[in-house]
Amino acid sequence: MTQDTFNLRNHLLIAMPSMGDPNFEHTVSLICQHDEFGAFGVTINRPLDMTVGELFEQLDIVIDDPHIAGQYALSGGPVQAEQGFVLHDGDRNWDSTLRISDDLALTSSRDILQDIAHDRGPAHFLLLLGCAGWSPGQLEHEIKENAWLTCASTAPILFEMPYQERWRGAARTLGVDLNLLGVMAGHA
Repeated sequence: MTQDTFNLRNHLLIAMPSMGDPNFEHTVSLICQHDEFGAFGVTINRPLDMTVGELFEQLDIVIDDPHIAGQYALSGGPVQAEQGFVLHDGDRNWDSTLRISDDLALTSSRDILQDIAHDRGPAHFLLLLGCAGWSPGQLEHEIKENAWLTCASTAPILFEMPYQERWRGAARTLGVDLNLLGVMAGHA
């Protein structure tokens, strides 16, 4: 498999029930970048015990909308847990935006937080702390070893589906019922 024929940018990784890594057990992660240097992504279904409002308060940013303030921040992955990322829809770019697709991006600069706080931000967003990374060939190897299922990302899974339903919901888009899969996997 070469990167030219196997690029998972804008795809979801669905952890298989046999996933041995507790950092990714029952997770769904969006791949934001995938190239010859490896892969980078964020987990989209692990809410933290912290709201967006509490996080913004720590940054001395006042949020105008209580609905936004009450949303949960998510654990984006085990790497750089102190680094904040905003996964968002729309075609707008801020100071530090990584474009995933025409209508999906990941931004890590403070200007998007200011815009979100004052109702000038994207229509849909997730605030994430941390990320996930894979060295060159690592993700491909893990997929070959049945650690992950993959599917295309969709806005309803990313922004509308309740967090606790995303793992099974993403697998259902492939016609897979994770309840029917055992923790042991093999190759035919």
